[in-house]
Amino acid sequence: MNTKFWQKLKIKLALINTLLIFSAFMNDSIDAKTQDKFQSQSCSNLLNTDVNDIDGKPVNLCKYKGKVLLIVNTASKCGFTGQYKDLEILYEKYKDKGLEILAFPSNDFASQEPGNEEQIKKFCTLSYKTTFPLFTKVHVKGKEQNEFYQKLTKSKGDVTWNFQKYIIGKNGEVIKKFAPWVSPTSKSVEETIRAELMK
Repeated sequence: MNTKFWQKLKIKLALINTLLIFSAFMNDSIDAKTQDKFQSQSCSNLLNTDVNDIDGKPVNLCKYKGKVLLIVNTASKCGFTGQYKDLEILYEKYKDKGLEILAFPSNDFASQEPGNEEQIKKFCTLSYKTTFPLFTKVHVKGKEQNEFYQKLTKSKGDVTWNFQKYIIGKNGEVIKKFAPWVSPTSKSVEETIRAELMK
């Protein structure tokens, strides 16, 4: 009698435990979906944009919500290509404080980025040891302008050449634009980033 009772009790407890685990799993899944939905809803219109990273994987830029962003269109055969080094220096200096540098290769200016994504990634990592995020090659001007760049250029004006820089504040809006020839490690760029990081 006692043996049967304990066996039944063990089975019931095992079933309850299974139900609790399943319930917790379902709640976690729902919470993750709710969180993603809330994040995209609370994200600025500018950042709520889908792009592809250098490996072709989709990324919604809301993942960078609350960070200070430096957006730059890059090219591997430009007089300003050496700025990759300065971008990496800047990234190493401020990434742990909340800065992200998002690089968008583009062939729009004098065809100075002829390579494909694999070639671009190899060039950046081997020649300049870059670690900041790279995205797929896009059009930053003209009829085929990338959606993100359409939004980006509305408030602060068009991209004029390779290595144009836009600073996006923690609020998800563009706060300043820097000309291609302005180094990422220049006093004006760093002061703008530091001021925004302190907010």
